[in-house]
Amino acid sequence: MEHPPALWRRSLAEFVGTALLVLIGPGSAAFHGILSAKNNHSTTLADIGVISLAFAIIVMAMIYTFGKVSGCHINPAVTIGLAATGRFSWSEVPAYVAAQCAGGIAGALLILVVLGTDGAIVGNLGATVLSPTTGYVQGIAIEAMETFILMLVIMGVAVDSRAPQGFAGLIIGLTVGGIIMMTAGPTGSSFNPARTFGPYVVDSLAGGTVYWSHFPVYVIGPLLGAVLAAFTYDVISAPGSVSASGNRNQKEGLPHG
Repeated sequence: MEHPPALWRRSLAEFVGTALLVLIGPGSAAFHGILSAKNNHSTTLADIGVISLAFAIIVMAMIYTFGKVSGCHINPAVTIGLAATGRFSWSEVPAYVAAQCAGGIAGALLILVVLGTDGAIVGNLGATVLSPTTGYVQGIAIEAMETFILMLVIMGVAVDSRAPQGFAGLIIGLTVGGIIMMTAGPTGSSFNPARTFGPYVVDSLAGGTVYWSHFPVYVIGPLLGAVLAAFTYDVISAPGSVSASGNRNQKEGLPHG
């Protein structure tokens, strides 16, 4: 039986993958914020579409790059959802989540390198916040719904052993982009605690506007959505059809944990 890479290697892959996710995804949102401020341009659906595409591209790239090493969760909600259904070891969850959160911070710092202080002060490092018309409970529900969709797709195309091999990265990336196109307005479409955590931390240090009171929304919602989706898929799918330990299918990432 082939052994998975050492935990430190997998954690490093999660760190780098999450860092690059934050650099390209929220970084694109921050750059849009700067351009909008300079040109007095209001955000359009086309703008959201471009940002969504940036997220889709980087998620695809990271899955095909690191899926075979760590499973490429790059999202604490995904890690915990897999652990809750016995597909990832709880003993390894702290290492993965710590690496993902640290990667989120590193990615936000890289946005500063690219965009300078305007990236934080004007673009706010692409940090997610609730819109003025979105209530706290509604925000949690929206973030849970977003993550439910993402996790359901992950279970179907990457964890289920019956899924066609080689397509998980493409399908998951496009799903991320589609979710953002629909739900960016009310919550900023995080569905990833590490994606929100990194910009919040660096914004706090670099002069950006930080709404730490909103942060629990971006933890509670994604965790609820991911766990519910993982169990829902198990109920819908035939018993024994889903790999007992897999995070990604064999060609895109070894089962770990």
